[in-house]
This record gives sequence, structure tokens and C-alpha cells, in this order.
Amino acid sequence: MASYDVIIIGAGPGGYVCAIRCAQLGLKTAVVEGRETLGGTCLNVGCIPSKAMLHATHMLHEAEHNFAGMGLKGKSPSVDWKQMLSYKDEVVSQNTGGIEFLFKKNKIDWIKGWASIPEAGKVKVGEDVHEAKNIVVASGSEPASIPGVEIDEKVVVSSTGALELPKIPKKLAVIGAGVIGLELGSVYQRLGAEVTVLEYMDAITPGMDADVQRTFKRILEKQGLKIITGAAVQGVEATKTKAKVSYKMKKGGEEEVLDADIVLVATGRKPYADGLGLADLGVKMTERGQVAVDDHWATSVKGIYAIGDVTPGPMLAHKAEDEGMALAEVLAGKHGHVNYDVIPGVVYTTPEVATVGQTEDALKAGGMKPKVGKFSFMGNARAKAIGQAEGFVKIIAHPETDRILGAAIIGPAAGDMIHELCVAMEFGASAQDVALTCHAHPTYSEAVREAALACGDGPIHA
Repeated sequence: MASYDVIIIGAGPGGYVCAIRCAQLGLKTAVVEGRETLGGTCLNVGCIPSKAMLHATHMLHEAEHNFAGMGLKGKSPSVDWKQMLSYKDEVVSQNTGGIEFLFKKNKIDWIKGWASIPEAGKVKVGEDVHEAKNIVVASGSEPASIPGVEIDEKVVVSSTGALELPKIPKKLAVIGAGVIGLELGSVYQRLGAEVTVLEYMDAITPGMDADVQRTFKRILEKQGLKIITGAAVQGVEATKTKAKVSYKMKKGGEEEVLDADIVLVATGRKPYADGLGLADLGVKMTERGQVAVDDHWATSVKGIYAIGDVTPGPMLAHKAEDEGMALAEVLAGKHGHVNYDVIPGVVYTTPEVATVGQTEDALKAGGMKPKVGKFSFMGNARAKAIGQAEGFVKIIAHPETDRILGAAIIGPAAGDMIHELCVAMEFGASAQDVALTCHAHPTYSEAVREAALACGDGPIHA
């Protein structure tokens, strides 16, 4: 029986980052992971493979639609689906192998198998029981479905199945217009599939800035996605090769049926803690089945902590990573902190969509009339040069102090540009601070400065 300062259950972004930081801080650390590779859902069947597919299909789209206009003429490339999947798998392999290297470098033990916690201070894997002063549950999440829809990963698939289809479907039905549904819907639309997205809410990307929702929907529809909002899915009837999705409009009407070769269920994710024995230990859970934690990620049972998707908050890899690093600091006797007001969210379509902080609508609902600075990429030379000038940067600032409270970007490299505003918010900067900072020309980031100028006397290029 091995003894450790920390045993972490789960090697996803939260777990492996927590492990590395614990080891760096001098704690004897082990991670329990039952997959054949490290990295969890994100690296194996989520964030990373989907970005590889988005990149590959964006290149195809550029070749088919934009190369000729740039003077790059020739026959459009054909799609070798098997090779594209191999490319995706190689990207995954490089990243998961990188985590394994980091474990060896930091002398972290990988205990292979599935864990249970028979009692505080002990973790059982197979027939072996290991002792730990601290146990961290970082077991992540799994795809969630809705009543009347059963996922078989063949015809009715989750994001996992959608990343390894044997062939490109002619018709794809997507249930849910959130991040996963729109990203994977975009992938298959570019590959030639007829994609229809059904969303229960009245707008896509629920909870996001309303200006972004409207613009994003218009751009995606222009690209070829069919999006039906306010649609309540009643059920899916699947055979071995086809499916029928029945739905009703919330505002009334007859039940309608959508034919599809593949149905992607992208209705969110739910915490996964099966088999750990948390209920028997008396670990308190929330009404939504998440592990309840305090400000230092401690559960109701002394010595057991939890981070990431299994706990309340946005189910984002970088939120889990932040918690993993902060908890490691706490376990090493230091002070760990996560600023939950500054956690960006990104949709990796083309254009990308990125948001952080408060939305204009939420602040108005709370009684504030915020300052709003907005600048279109139509006024940005670099964006126009690459044919991606449809979006905008929007900055929301306090009406009196000018402090930046939130931001939204829809446009090229939005997921990278948002971090300028994250850093500004972390330091309590005003919109004027950003407006007075020199930005290189020509860059997409100039649009951020222009939006900051729009919070004051006005932008230059609009």
C-alpha cells in the first residue's frame, strides 16, 4: 500500500494541472486514471480533437470559397475522411503523450484503473488500497441527453461519437445550439452535410450577449446551417442507418419530423462521479448532482476536495485548471484563489466568439445602465484583408468608474484577443486604460482599442 500527500482522481485538465502544481510545490502526488491515455475528455474526445477538425474543415472551406479570389487557382481538394480522422487522432496522441511526459518529469505516479473512496484518506484501485492525506475528486463530466432521446453512439451520437463517424453524413440533425452543437455542426456543414440545428431556447448560445447571439446566428445561417430556435424536441426514432427527430415549436403548432442520417445530441453535460462512493461517505451534493464545495474546494468530508466539472460553475477546461492550481496552493499551505468573474468562454467556429464577465442585459436587469463601446471589424484593415469583417468587439464598462465589467468579441482570433480584456479586468482597468494603450497596426486587436475608445469620445475608424 503506497502513501501520498495527495491522490487526485481523474487526469483531465483539472486533475493533471492540480497534480503538476502539487508536485512542483513538493507534495508526493499520484493520479488515478482509468483511460488508456491522460488528458480526460478534453484532450481525448473533446476540446482538442474538435479543434483539429475545425481547423481542417476551415482550410477546406477557404480552398473551396476564398482561394480563387486571392489568386490561388486550381482544383478544390477532395476529402479523404479516413486521413482527416488520422490527423485528428495524431493531434490527440501528441497532446496526451505530452501530459505523460510531464508526469514523469514531475515524478507523479499514474495509478492506472478506476477509483473508489472506501473512507477518507484511502483510495481503492482494483484490489489495491492507497493512503493519502488529501484526496481530490476531479472526475469531470459526461454528455447529458433529454427525455425521449437515447444515445447509441452510432446513429444518435454525443460529441464523442460525432468525432469518429465512419462516414460523413448527408443529413445531420443537431439538438442544442450551444458551443458543442455549433462547433461540430460547422465541421460537418463544411464537409458537405445538410445540417439542421434545433434549439429549445429562443436564441442560440443561451446566456450569451444578445448582440452576439443575433449576429452569430445570421453569420452561421449565411454559411449554410439551418437553425430553428424555440423548438422542443419530443423524441428521436432511430433505425440502424437513419433517424427521425420529432419536435414542436414552443409557440404552438403541429408536431414536425426531421429526417437525418445522424443525430448529434449536444444538450450539455452532467457531473460524473459514478463508482467513487461519495454518497456512502456522506459527501454533500447539490440539487443538480454536483459535489458541493466551500471557498477552498473542500467537500463536507474532511480531507476530500473536488474541482472542475464535477463541482458547480461553468463546465470549462480552463476553469478546472484554475481550480487545480489554486487547490494545490491550498494543500501546500499557501493561498489559492480563482476569480470566477474573469473566466472567458470561447466558441471555435469561424468567426470565433469569445466572452468574459457580465453581459449588458444582465447589468440592465440589475438596475445599472452600463457604458457600452462597440466597434465593427468592418473598420479593421487586417480583418478585411482576410475576408472576416462581419463581427465586432463590445466592451461593457461601469457608468461612473469606467471599470471594464465584461466584453464580447465575434470575429477572427476572438478566443485569443479576449485575454487582453481578461488581464485588464484582473487588474481593475478602465476602458480608458485600454484606449490609451498603443496597439500594433495592422492587427485584429486594434478593434479592441477602438471599442474601448467607443466607451469614451468615440472610435477613430467608425
